[in-house]
Amino acid sequence: MMETTTKKDIRKASLEEIKTFLTTHGEKAFRAKQIYEWLWQKSVQDFEAMTNLSLKTRQLLAEHFSIRGVTVSKRQVSADKTVKSAFRLHDGHLVEGVLIPADDRMTACVSSQVGCSLTCKFCATGYMDRKRNLDGAEIYDQVVLIRNQAEELYQTPLTNIVYMGMGEPLLNYTAVLESVRYITSPEGLNMAPKRITVSTAGVAKMIKKLGDDEVKFNLALSLHAADDVKRNQIMPINESNSLEALKEALQYFYKKTHSRVTYEYILFYNFNDTLEDARKLHEFTKHTPCKVNIIEYNPISEANFVNTDEDSLEKFRRYLEDRGVIVNVRRSRGKDIDAACGQLAGKEKNTADTATTAS
Repeated sequence: MMETTTKKDIRKASLEEIKTFLTTHGEKAFRAKQIYEWLWQKSVQDFEAMTNLSLKTRQLLAEHFSIRGVTVSKRQVSADKTVKSAFRLHDGHLVEGVLIPADDRMTACVSSQVGCSLTCKFCATGYMDRKRNLDGAEIYDQVVLIRNQAEELYQTPLTNIVYMGMGEPLLNYTAVLESVRYITSPEGLNMAPKRITVSTAGVAKMIKKLGDDEVKFNLALSLHAADDVKRNQIMPINESNSLEALKEALQYFYKKTHSRVTYEYILFYNFNDTLEDARKLHEFTKHTPCKVNIIEYNPISEANFVNTDEDSLEKFRRYLEDRGVIVNVRRSRGKDIDAACGQLAGKEKNTADTATTAS
């Protein structure tokens, strides 16, 4: 249901703005801190839940503000315990989030945009238009909802967060950093910044800005080819953010933050999986301290990419490890559900559009 209210979302107001509002309406200024705790520590989405406020104060807030919370539209649970959710925003748009359980961690994967503008050829989201950026509270809500799933389904707390869902986080820079602040602040969820990884397709000037801002979270680069010709074919952003530009930006980022970079690399069959590709990747890894995650691909109907074979993967991995590169192989999760990023939200949207047309 699309929200039509013109009330301001209270989560877009600063603590000082809430204080000013309260005092202007004859309320005590200290109530603002209580309201802020309800919003960002306790994650409530209803003024009625703010039980240490008087009924009069709660009614005052409800008259002037809304809380545009995110809700779960659909949830799929895989045989391997991966949980994929289509999240509905206040204006009806859908984004995706994933809970990825592992022996040593419980990870939330969240989205930063509705759709994406980068058109990466192997990504389901890349075949969608970018509708809009998420705000910081909408990203925060995904984390809270996935955290609740971890506790409800597996009685385990959330340990890690990755910004690897729909959208390019660095093209929604302000809201992404705002969401990190809500998640890591003692006045918010109080999670450690080093438990957060922001993944980018490679926006060089924004990687430098991360360095200037001396961020404390981790940075991952979706590389997938250490060769400009090949990377241009699958990631058009490389045409304006070449490997040389990315190298310079990553060196700058490391100099400012002393945080090693993670390179994400999907091994596509007969495309980027040879030892020559491994050699080029090794050369690229020399620029900054790093590790490489070799990622198993979730095929999509829009593209004909498939995973490399196990023998090629093993040779590729061994080539890098023999030269001192830290390598992790990340196996695909949720193969029996709509696992690839963008698939579930796209399916949910198509179902809703069909229902609307039929009615």
